[in-house]
Amino acid sequence: MGAALLCCALALICWPKEVSAAVKEGLGLCYNVIIPSLFPFFILTSLVISLGLAGYLGRLLEPVMRPLFHVGGACAAPLALGFVGGYPVGARAALTLYESGQCTKTEAERLLAFCNNSGPAFILGVVGASIFGDSRVGLLLCLTHLAASLCVGLVFRFYRWGDKESRGQRQAPPIRAERFSAAFTGAVKGSVTSTLNICAFVMCFTVIIRLFTLSGILTGLAALLGRLLSPFGFSEVWAQRLLTGLLELSSGVWSLMGDGTLQGKAAMAAFLLGWAGISVHCQVLSFLAESGLNLRTYIGGKLLHGVFSATLTALLFRVFPLEQSVSSYLVQQVEGIVDTDFYTALTVSTVAAWGVFLLFFLFAALGVKMGRKTCGKRKKSVVQ
Repeated sequence: MGAALLCCALALICWPKEVSAAVKEGLGLCYNVIIPSLFPFFILTSLVISLGLAGYLGRLLEPVMRPLFHVGGACAAPLALGFVGGYPVGARAALTLYESGQCTKTEAERLLAFCNNSGPAFILGVVGASIFGDSRVGLLLCLTHLAASLCVGLVFRFYRWGDKESRGQRQAPPIRAERFSAAFTGAVKGSVTSTLNICAFVMCFTVIIRLFTLSGILTGLAALLGRLLSPFGFSEVWAQRLLTGLLELSSGVWSLMGDGTLQGKAAMAAFLLGWAGISVHCQVLSFLAESGLNLRTYIGGKLLHGVFSATLTALLFRVFPLEQSVSSYLVQQVEGIVDTDFYTALTVSTVAAWGVFLLFFLFAALGVKMGRKTCGKRKKSVVQ
């Protein structure tokens, strides 16, 4: 460990300009993408759970979530938020649900295996349109990402099946709702802390990947991995793409813009989207460090998600072969989205977050109405 820290210090001294440039790139990514896209969804996540909306939604979706994934209906909220908000909104929502007592420890560990997913905006816009130049590829990757996540949930429904809290159907906890003033202030404070943690990890891994590239470590590891995986058709270039994506998702998928077959690059992108990268895992671990939850289910779930996604993508490409078509129009569109200023991105993200909030509110209101009708019918039958 001491030798590794010494090497890091020497690298910072040898390439100060490159490190500064990497930090600036990380800051730009946080300013233009991370903060406007995640901060509103963190606030939304906290409000959905603190105001009791997840509980109402849970009573409505209990007949779906319990038989399929062996978790309570309230766990539908982190799953939905994870698909809409992207990494690591789903994991944060699952932890908040567990800390509020609306799911058990085993249910939270099951949920972590499949609720932390990439958002559709990143898959359709950045990966599909910009990297592959074909919106059809983005749609295919989005569908396989969603299907693979649900498959992982079906697999992990058997996790700790013999535990006492997993036997039978657990009685739903009473719905507790905080006052809006307290819930809102707590949501903002917690969201600021969570967003700053994520930005720190993004900048850290931007610097790490730059140093690995400058020092030749990444190239050396790619050559070694390429020789080990050569029986499976892996070259050194593909090995370097894989290693980059294992560390940081965005850098990994951007490396796929080079040579290679469309099917191979799409399968690699699907695996990287499912795995999410060590950078995202560190962001999630910053939330879960003191939670007492078993992290092996999360890591195992993400690895399984990547394998399922790549397999489904390869199979769908055989059924629906797509010719690679690079559309300059789509690329210009995505470049315009990436270059959007902070205030526009924040406005769009906030509107999307509150749209999801209203959707949850409608579901919760519907659940309450149905619950009241059921209670009324039961009372009438008892009186008769």
